[in-house]
Amino acid sequence: MQDGFVITNARVVTPEGVREGASVRVENGRIAGIGERSPQGAREIDAGGNILFPGFVDMHSDAIEKGIEPRPNTFFPVDIAVFELDKKIASCGITTMFHSLSFAELEVGLRNNNTAAEIIREINKFREKLKVNTKIHARFEITDHGAVPFLVELIRDGQINLFSLMDHSPGQGQFQDIISFKNYYGRVYAKSDWEMDDIIERKLQAKNSDAPQDIVHMLGVCREHGIGVASHDDDSREKIHWLKEMDIGMTEFPINMEAVQAAHEQGIRVCLGSPNVLRGRSSSSNLDAREAIRRGYGDILCSDYSPMTLLHAVFALERHGILPLHEATKMVSLNPACAVGIADHTGSLETGKDADMVIVDHSDGFPRVLKTFVAGREVFATC
Repeated sequence: MQDGFVITNARVVTPEGVREGASVRVENGRIAGIGERSPQGAREIDAGGNILFPGFVDMHSDAIEKGIEPRPNTFFPVDIAVFELDKKIASCGITTMFHSLSFAELEVGLRNNNTAAEIIREINKFREKLKVNTKIHARFEITDHGAVPFLVELIRDGQINLFSLMDHSPGQGQFQDIISFKNYYGRVYAKSDWEMDDIIERKLQAKNSDAPQDIVHMLGVCREHGIGVASHDDDSREKIHWLKEMDIGMTEFPINMEAVQAAHEQGIRVCLGSPNVLRGRSSSSNLDAREAIRRGYGDILCSDYSPMTLLHAVFALERHGILPLHEATKMVSLNPACAVGIADHTGSLETGKDADMVIVDHSDGFPRVLKTFVAGREVFATC
């Protein structure tokens, strides 16, 4: 049983707007009231007029891969990487993190099947000891037929919370041609040209043989176990129509305006990268996320590879007049919580929900996280 407390003198960001000079009462880890007078004798935390956000829900972050393998073939122990990243996540205002692990045997780094499965199981062993709510997003490269038994076993063992389909073969999606594929993987993972040619050839062969039935099989397993499914790097109206036919409800990082507009029209949730919003452009010269959101086509922001960008992207959307603060906040809190099925207990500052909250000082125009709470428990503080 946790002690209750009240956060006072806060700019409280709710789904409907920002409540100035408000208070939030917390009892037993849940929000017991908003804007109410403090009960006599309640412990008070004075927010000092700063902003109180709901805790951020990051449904796609690959940062754990770089935490474990910061340089090609240079590995740190999984436990050290996970616990150190957990501290960083809390300092960024993220209270629910979906660590993304890729099953892509024909790629490089940690993305081989044995390693990815072992990392997932190890992260889940630590879950109760971590500061933030920790979940797993498994990414399936559709050209990796060997990943299927690993993924099926993990899903049936309750090790996976979100599933996505990837296709990194060149000629579509993120890599519109072979040169762009080679430039990315060859540079990032120090592969020679002949090694890249071998990877490409095997990917294209697998895509034309096992991929169609593997996709159908994995979608069936996910539905059987109530796992949400997303698709990655969709690049055309036709691809979005295919998602609709397959009952896939999310598209992550759509490549162009055609795809993102089609997803919006089809009622498919659109997840964009907060680094793209913060920088004002895609690292791969693809869709401008700010422009997509300006046109009303974005629903969710995820940190992709940089957890610190979620908070800064929210303020970037407000600063550029694209969205008011409370609507920008939904993109990193309530909307992803709804997409992954946890909005009944987190994702917004509402009575009855978990007290997942973040106090942010934005007084000088630069946002700084002062305190982060998970279910009413302070997990990060600078003051």
